[in-house]
Amino acid sequence: MRRLSRQRRRTAALLAVGVIAGATGVLAYATHLLRHTEQQSIDARFSVRGSRPAPADLLLVQIDNKTLQTLRNRRMASEFPFPRRYDAQVIDRLRQAGAKVIALDIEFSHETDTADDDALIESIGRARGKVVLATTEVGPRGQNPVLGGEGLPERLSARVGEALLLLDSDGVARRLAYSFSGLHSFAVATAEAATGHRVSVSSFESGGALPIDFAGPPGTIRSVSYSDVLLGRVPPALVRGKIVIVGASAPVLQDYHATATTGSAVMSGPEIQANETETILQGGPLRDAPTAVDILLILLLALGAPLSALQVRTVRSLIGVVALAALFLLAVQVAFQAGLIVSLVYPMLALAVGTLGSLMVLYLFETIERERVRSVFSRFVPAEVVDQVLARADENLRLAGEERDATVMFCDLRGFTSFSEAQPAARVIEVVNCYLNEMTEAILDAGGTLVAYMGDGIMAVFGAPLEQDDHADRALRAAREMVGPRLARFNAWLGEQGFERRFEMGIGLNSGPVMSGNVGSEQRVEYTALGNTTNTAARLEALTKDSSVMLFIAESARERLRRPPTDLELVGDLEVRGRSQPLTVWTLAEAGSVEKKSGSEFQPVA
Repeated sequence: MRRLSRQRRRTAALLAVGVIAGATGVLAYATHLLRHTEQQSIDARFSVRGSRPAPADLLLVQIDNKTLQTLRNRRMASEFPFPRRYDAQVIDRLRQAGAKVIALDIEFSHETDTADDDALIESIGRARGKVVLATTEVGPRGQNPVLGGEGLPERLSARVGEALLLLDSDGVARRLAYSFSGLHSFAVATAEAATGHRVSVSSFESGGALPIDFAGPPGTIRSVSYSDVLLGRVPPALVRGKIVIVGASAPVLQDYHATATTGSAVMSGPEIQANETETILQGGPLRDAPTAVDILLILLLALGAPLSALQVRTVRSLIGVVALAALFLLAVQVAFQAGLIVSLVYPMLALAVGTLGSLMVLYLFETIERERVRSVFSRFVPAEVVDQVLARADENLRLAGEERDATVMFCDLRGFTSFSEAQPAARVIEVVNCYLNEMTEAILDAGGTLVAYMGDGIMAVFGAPLEQDDHADRALRAAREMVGPRLARFNAWLGEQGFERRFEMGIGLNSGPVMSGNVGSEQRVEYTALGNTTNTAARLEALTKDSSVMLFIAESARERLRRPPTDLELVGDLEVRGRSQPLTVWTLAEAGSVEKKSGSEFQPVA
């Protein structure tokens, strides 16, 4: 009965967690608490979806850097805006090439040169209803000053659209507006010109906005330079039957914004308008999921972790939660591919709250159960025995310090500091990673323990934490491999990468007692080997820099070799900092420098 009661309390607690998680998710959803994060998740969905084929019915005529340079070189115009006779010529050329619609994302709100203005007006009239003009100056009842106002665009059968973009709070364009102050948006006006009938506001979502179904990142929609159209360099076949949107893309003209598909980059205003126009023409392929669907998903995911915890143990319940999250992410992306934008962040918030709460409940009940077990077992065995049994069930991040007889290795790449100063950071990392990979494999293959990387240096220990009777032999075998085939392979790789530099290295081996174990703080723990043996190994490695050999083996390491090699050579007695007596040092015959040094400052003690 007691066990049944505990199970019921556990079930009730987990269900309460589910309710709290669901309420948290719904409240956050209703108050748009994580709006920015939700918007970014939509951007990520675009990224996963990738680019689609460019719309076949759209063409951009961009006032780009090429245009500015071309007109400046020809002394036709030194800056933007250009004389309106150029815009008139562009309209005429596009009309003659058979453009379906000519939408100019350029302001024509104020008078300029009379002859230029007249040329523009006449070219718009010749287009006979194909022209859409942009403005950003709209009165409270939709009035605008385009071509001087007073209804001139309408008399020319041209449409006028508000060219402002609907930006989210983070400055990113993700949605398009139906109208501004009673005037249709530029994209709506362009779509109406292309179809010949009005776009109904009922085709938009509540609030008169619609998610933009971007074809892809900047440059997805085909484009040509304004100067090429002006100078007659664009084949008519490229224009025929197209909706042509003309506007500025040169960075200096500052008509660009971040969008759902640009990441850290930006997209030109005309290309955003083109994506908006295509979205309207396709009937709004992307739609927000109904609120009821989002709330249902929030509640379902809120119950995911509690229900999983009711059925299985803690670790398995976590696996179930991870699987549920992965399945939900996949479903959200599949829905997006099909045109439905499902809320992602708020259901995941509910899942996270439910998971955290469930873990807390499980931990609490497990702690209570452990205390109950302690109480029960204490009646049969001493308390200290129970403590030992229970302690073995916990994760122990520290290895208790213990003294071991071991061989310590230090190695370093000679001249790497000066080499790295002359190389880009990315190349330096690539080179050092290749070097460390080769040397680490040699150490691990010999059964050593990799203690630390120190830039291009390595510290390793043989004989700790696992005891090895042949630790000196293992260390020497690794060192032979490192200064031989491993270093040769690394230098060969450098040649393949185009580097002329060939490196040498230094290795110091010393054997003796070390204190090994985990050291550090509560936040970070590392394994190490401490003591005079370690210090001497490090100083031996440093001494190789002034020597014509790459490997120094202390007498202590040689004495511990169970199978001394036949190519050991005596270097001599060296003064080692921190030692009162000289240290006898050995090397291997094959461990000489790649190129023997002349005039070395290294001298053994006489």
